Amino acid sequence: MKTLYFDCFSGISGDMVIGALIDAGADPNLLEAELKKLQIEDEYELKWKKVVKNGITSTKFDVILLNSQDDNPHVHSHEHDHSHDHEHNHSHDHEHDHSHNHEHQHNHIHELEHHHTHGHDHSHGHHHHAHRAYKDIVELIEAADFSPPIKEMALKIFKRIGEAEGHIHGIPLEKVHFHEVGAVDSIIDIIGAAILIHQLKVESIQASAIPVGTGKISIDHGIYPVPAPATLEILKGVPIEQSAMRAELTTPTGAAIIAVLAQEFGPIPSMKISSIGYGAGTKTFKQHPNVLRVIIGN
Repeated sequence: MKTLYFDCFSGISGDMVIGALIDAGADPNLLEAELKKLQIEDEYELKWKKVVKNGITSTKFDVILLNSQDDNPHVHSHEHDHSHDHEHNHSHDHEHDHSHNHEHQHNHIHELEHHHTHGHDHSHGHHHHAHRAYKDIVELIEAADFSPPIKEMALKIFKRIGEAEGHIHGIPLEKVHFHEVGAVDSIIDIIGAAILIHQLKVESIQASAIPVGTGKISIDHGIYPVPAPATLEILKGVPIEQSAMRAELTTPTGAAIIAVLAQEFGPIPSMKISSIGYGAGTKTFKQHPNVLRVIIGN
């Protein structure tokens, strides 16, 4: 049985999932082609490249949001990473400059939460999609010509996030709205994960316990503890792991992908390994490679 194991020793985020799957042999060009079925490609570009994180060569995946009101498209490396104002798509030789930033003062995303300010205002882009509601995202996925397993996987993950948001804010699922920037990033990450897992013909998914980090983050509701309320709600029923890292290691999108897809949590299973992939987060820690490792085998 072809098994995919998520070794989340540095947490998990949507962009790290995509980076790790590409690094393990999934086809990024197929990903790009499949995502065109959503018919929102005027809102983003995809970039992926090799970077080195604390000595580990890994793949960094970025969604670049195309700005409709000025000529400066910017990378929104969304999730796990917002320590330094939209990432500028620079590679690892600059990343160490930001290591001091992993206290998360960067008003970042909780990518699907409809209330984050990011410090830098992204409201200037995508004004034509000011807020995508949960039901809009469902319609977008349903209307696209994806194979049924991809649709089903993506819809389950979005539902998990939508239900968590609704629970926290005290509103029904169909009234949950997602911030436009977060929604684009998360749509790409969630559907992208489903596309690549389907392409890899994975039959079983397992994962380690999930470290969530510690410290505080700033969002426009105020200063919140790590893990953020949405992340914690999404991880109900999932084993989490204590971590002394003062950073948000697991984001809502990463939490939802793992909570929905992993059938078992525990140590690396007995298997004959066929491929290994590393997906890079943006933040760099002194003593700790900020990567997600995936192991595929039989």
